Amino acid sequence: MKKFFLLLTAALMFAACGTKEKKTNMKFRPLGNTGLMVSEISIGCGGFEKIDSAASLELMTMALDSGMNYIDLYDASPVTRSNIGYALKGRRDEMIIQGHIGNTFKNGQHSRTRDLEETKASFEDMLTRLGTDHIEVGMIHIADSPEEWEEIQNTPFLDYVFQLKKEGKIQHIGLSSHNAEVALMAAKSGWVEVIMFSLNPAFDRLKGGAIPWEEGAMENLQAGIDPVRVELYDYCASHHIGVTVMKTFGGGGRLLDAKTSPVGVAYTPEQCIAYCLAKPCISTCILGIDNLDELKADLHWMHATEAEKDYTAVEKREQAQADGSCTYCNHCSPCSMGIPIAKVNELLDKAETEGMTPELQKQYDALPHHAGECTHCEACMSRCPFGVDIPAKMDKAKEVFGK
Repeated sequence: MKKFFLLLTAALMFAACGTKEKKTNMKFRPLGNTGLMVSEISIGCGGFEKIDSAASLELMTMALDSGMNYIDLYDASPVTRSNIGYALKGRRDEMIIQGHIGNTFKNGQHSRTRDLEETKASFEDMLTRLGTDHIEVGMIHIADSPEEWEEIQNTPFLDYVFQLKKEGKIQHIGLSSHNAEVALMAAKSGWVEVIMFSLNPAFDRLKGGAIPWEEGAMENLQAGIDPVRVELYDYCASHHIGVTVMKTFGGGGRLLDAKTSPVGVAYTPEQCIAYCLAKPCISTCILGIDNLDELKADLHWMHATEAEKDYTAVEKREQAQADGSCTYCNHCSPCSMGIPIAKVNELLDKAETEGMTPELQKQYDALPHHAGECTHCEACMSRCPFGVDIPAKMDKAKEVFGK
């Protein structure tokens, strides 16, 4: 009889879980080797600082009811933490929390710290405001250079992180970075179980260990995925290290608008998410959500068709509709003569549409090589996805700028 009831209970639990997944259409992925299953799309915490507790509860309720079960809490703001704690009251066990270690809130500002006392105080404040005695993933907050990675090794700060895991206050150790070289170091450390990394169709073309806001980084993108990033993704996949994605839409949604997109073309949210999730190492895409309308729009992912998710359609569509105008995407690079083709075309277009100015001439003169050096080898044209007559553009730029 006891065995019968155990089997019945298990069957009912399985049915309940199946009903929930069927109801929400949310899909789940393993978070590396942690044993945790996380929703494909998850919640960024930024919006919770902009709303009150009642709105926070409404937002969190919709997210949980829709199947989202993962949240990144990078913000040390008391308002953010308190709002999330309030919104999770009574449903804490439904949410996997990725909370950051080494962040603090001083003088009204969120900032990074490696000071042990500040770190301890901030972490305990987070647990208190969340109304919990632990978080699932303790994310070391932002290391964006190899030097920063080395600085935390064998320090009281790192000892504290290990102590938190030993005490059960964090279940798994993670590290966040925007630098592919640092993320790869963390993956190979043997003790980092989850990596939070900035990933999208534009950032994948950053060179080496470049990070998006370094001067000139987004103006000198490669034609394909950077080799360091390829190695990082392959290593994490083969060693079962979970990767949670930040900046899914390019940071502030830049990829969603052709005018702000670093690659000159606009993606939809579904295409950005699909691009990230196509990599086997990716566990979840963390999305910045400010209100219910944004959440509803993001939740369309669960019902999106394969056609809506087809991120390769972006360049195919642009190529089919191309009228010979340059989008400054840098696919044409490198030039055998070192001419920064995309920048020359950008300055030329401004001169032709807005009028020639001394400032444009000054910017052109400062370039390392100029359009007049073009040999018409046409190697660039074979790489241009939009059919731009680049040699003709170089001839025109030489005529306009004088060299």
